[in-house]
Amino acid sequence: METSKREVSSFPSRARPSRRQTQTLPPSPPDTDKESTDQGSELSDAETTTRWPDRSRLSARKLPLYTLPPKNRPGNAVLSEDLNTPDSHVVRDPRLIRLTGTHPFNVEAPLSDLYDEGFLTTKDLHYVRNHGPVPKVEDTDVMEWDFTIEGMVNKPIRMSLAQLIEDYEQVTYPVTLVCAGNRRKEQNVVRQTKGFSWGAAGLSTALWTGVAISDLIRAAMPRRGARYVCFEGADKLPNGYYGTSIKMSWALDPERGVLLAHKMNGEALPPDHGKPLRVVIPGQIGGRSVKWLKKIIITKEPSGNWYHIYDNRVLPTMVDPEMSAGLPETWKDERYAIYDLNTNSATCYPAHNEELSLQEPDTIYKVRGYAYAGGGKRITRVEVTLDRGKTWVLANISYPEDQYRLAPEGETLYGGRLDVAWRESSFCWCFWSLNISISQLQRADDIMVRAMDEAMMVQPREMYWSVLGMMNNPWFRIVIHKEGQKLRFEHPTQPALMPGGWMERVKKAGGNLMNGYWGEQLNGIPEAAEPVEPSKEICMTNRKVSRTITLDELKNHSGESEPWFVIHGEVYDGTQFLEEHPGGPTSITGAAGQDASEDFLAIHSENAKAMLVDYHIGTLDKTSQRLLATATTKAATTSTSAATSANVLPRAVFLQPSIWSKATLAAKTSVSPDTRLFTFDLEHAAQTVGLPVGQHLTLRLRDPATGAAVQRAYTPISHSSSASGKLDLLVKVYNCGRMTQALDALALGQTAEFRGPHGNFTYIGHGRCAVATGSGRLRERHVRRFIMVCGGTGITPILAVLRAVLTDSTDAATSCVLLDANRSEADILCRAEIDALRAAATTTSPPITAKNNRHERRCRVTHVLSRPGPGWTGARGYIDKDLVTREVGPGPSTASNDGDGDELVLICGPKLFEESMRAIFLEMGWKREDLVFF
Repeated sequence: METSKREVSSFPSRARPSRRQTQTLPPSPPDTDKESTDQGSELSDAETTTRWPDRSRLSARKLPLYTLPPKNRPGNAVLSEDLNTPDSHVVRDPRLIRLTGTHPFNVEAPLSDLYDEGFLTTKDLHYVRNHGPVPKVEDTDVMEWDFTIEGMVNKPIRMSLAQLIEDYEQVTYPVTLVCAGNRRKEQNVVRQTKGFSWGAAGLSTALWTGVAISDLIRAAMPRRGARYVCFEGADKLPNGYYGTSIKMSWALDPERGVLLAHKMNGEALPPDHGKPLRVVIPGQIGGRSVKWLKKIIITKEPSGNWYHIYDNRVLPTMVDPEMSAGLPETWKDERYAIYDLNTNSATCYPAHNEELSLQEPDTIYKVRGYAYAGGGKRITRVEVTLDRGKTWVLANISYPEDQYRLAPEGETLYGGRLDVAWRESSFCWCFWSLNISISQLQRADDIMVRAMDEAMMVQPREMYWSVLGMMNNPWFRIVIHKEGQKLRFEHPTQPALMPGGWMERVKKAGGNLMNGYWGEQLNGIPEAAEPVEPSKEICMTNRKVSRTITLDELKNHSGESEPWFVIHGEVYDGTQFLEEHPGGPTSITGAAGQDASEDFLAIHSENAKAMLVDYHIGTLDKTSQRLLATATTKAATTSTSAATSANVLPRAVFLQPSIWSKATLAAKTSVSPDTRLFTFDLEHAAQTVGLPVGQHLTLRLRDPATGAAVQRAYTPISHSSSASGKLDLLVKVYNCGRMTQALDALALGQTAEFRGPHGNFTYIGHGRCAVATGSGRLRERHVRRFIMVCGGTGITPILAVLRAVLTDSTDAATSCVLLDANRSEADILCRAEIDALRAAATTTSPPITAKNNRHERRCRVTHVLSRPGPGWTGARGYIDKDLVTREVGPGPSTASNDGDGDELVLICGPKLFEESMRAIFLEMGWKREDLVFF
């Protein structure tokens, strides 16, 4: 804490509001490197705020005037948290705050530590934004790393890093990189966005050395009509390689300073920061500065990369997370893409929960923080208020970046020309400070700060909430608490899931954070706005259960009998739910003995979470939890490496019940206005899917904004028994469907994860099938007639059974009745194959007799349309009791000797459709055990 009686308060006293105050400008923040300047070379405040300092005084200097990077923290190593992740080769600093759990690595420094390092940030505390694993590049391979410049160019280029360094001029300059999500936690407290919770330290400054990208683009000779420069990295993610784009006019503008960097603070790039080559774009959000660069593509249009479209956008504030899933064209609208940073500032001191004694009220406290602007604009003023915006006082600003402008002509730094002096642009953050007496702080309720840039863009009073929570820049407010003989300061939030901050406190008390008064009541008047509804927390444990369970006990229940599974360290026994589970018993037995947290939470509703209380049997001990987490990570890593390793024999069968396997999207075909056929390549051409007839698989994708898994069960329409090397999914794309929108956005060449088989029904052949029982076992039944009822894409599991029955030339006794509901004739899916199966079955039907008059044809098909066209001659309306009676019969046939009927009803469709069918068939006398829902 910096306090001194000798300093003069810069804030007007309330006792003398009309007196003009003489401000004493404070010194700059701590020098980044104390050894880089001698004592007599310290800039005065007037000099640091001068736009073009006088260079004439430099002749006598022996050391550079500008600061050099601070020393890296000794002793950093690979952290224990990373040992069992794909990042086990990356050295990291334990002080960094992890925002997305162990992996991927997304971190910021504690705000005070970041500020205390000064103008330049070490690699140790520089913020990191990784979407996935860090590509591993050995030191011996760095100079051979190559990249291309391609697309709309007359001279495509492929070059190595060694060639880049040897053939092009190297430059060095300081640049502040800022994540677009900086300060997002504040938005997440108001309402959860799709992004994780950055605090106010999602920014850092370093000296970057490399080549001006304009030199490379000009060497490639862009063709007429080229307008955009696209970048693609080597980090392969669930939705392809990370990529984005900027306008070519920006890339060619020397004032913009776009750089291909291979050094950071004079050293080769660290792995987390793009080793060995990255893009650095001053003044724009960090998401445009692609790391691990492999491609520069010159194009006519902006990048079509998944991450360019579905990340780094500010959608209109009325678009919520649920709505956003159904707005693909909105996501693609370039008007909502973020490029230049907006104006922003934050207060670093007083720190969160810092305390200040009231024993000496005349003591002066220096309030201080940072500010930045975008697009090369300079921060021109920072203002502080102690009365919620009624009056403001100018803070003092220091611009350490200007020290580099004083460098002699031609000076080099870290092998690059110090290319700063001539530029008008500002690439870096600045620091502000204001001296305020403790007595004035005692009279105030809060401290608020706002900044303005040279374009007169000023931070707004209110937050602009958006679905990704980006570009958050309202006034930064610190609350002052009077607690006895001290003051305590409270920041708005703390990063990640760390508790604390006045915003959480106010919201928990029922305050509306968007009421215009920071959630507080004005002069005791009740709020007119409705209070924010608190988040609903679902209890998934039985408080009466106190049993501690070991890993050995858990592993003893990893089979189909009495399956136990773990969610967030709690153990559950799924035995009693095997029969009732909608996905069949294999959905539970496949997770037996494992940590099912991610998979369960990704697909289950609040009701399902609440049901877990009934199946809770204890808590896994801490040691076992760590061992289980390690085993889970190793299994996933082994599976991934095995799929790509030349030393591992390829698996004959693709699906594995407990391990996710990756397949590559090879084709995407529209079969109706809202239905697509997605064709995936398996791991090799001879590999079969491994899906029994009637079973389904689970598809998993990841939301790149949050890293959250999105899962859903599907039945492929490809022939599971005969087809090899391919997997075909027929999917209806819903406007509000999170999974289907993500799947539709998947680009060719990108991968998805699959696991299975799962389900409560399997067709064996010759009318024999296995249906799940309460014990989780499949009990065999013999069926003479299948009544198949489906709606929309519910045809997919039905088709698999229909195909198996009707293509068996040795079985002429088993018959099928298919009732298929759709809106219009164009919506009838797989119609050609159904017609072909029906035609073939006609030639093999047994002769009609009194004994088999219920099965007068092996296959009867009825299509029912709710919105038929004028030429439709088939059934109209919906599947109701009258239609079922007409096409199927008035009720079930007589039961066989074993008590089972010789007919089985298979139903698949939307939830409401299935519930309607259940009610109809039960009313007609069918038993519950004769109804199978996929």
